[in-house]
Amino acid sequence: MATAFDTLTAARELEDAGLKREHAEAVAKVAGEAAEASRNELATKADLYQALYKFAVGIVIANAGVAIAIVFALSKVLAAE
Repeated sequence: MATAFDTLTAARELEDAGLKREHAEAVAKVAGEAAEASRNELATKADLYQALYKFAVGIVIANAGVAIAIVFALSKVLAAE
């Protein structure tokens, strides 16, 4: 499980590295918001399974359509004889 971005620690480290406090806090805030936004965009296992299921169903439907077309074509050929 992902851990939250610690903006307070980040701001303190940036300040210790020489940034002014207000700049350190702003950078840490933006970094925290970016980390949160990217975490919200990650796919879960359930998302992946759902996508795989939809893909598999699509393949089955497409193959069924091909099979029906073959049977229809064969029935026309056999009826013409």
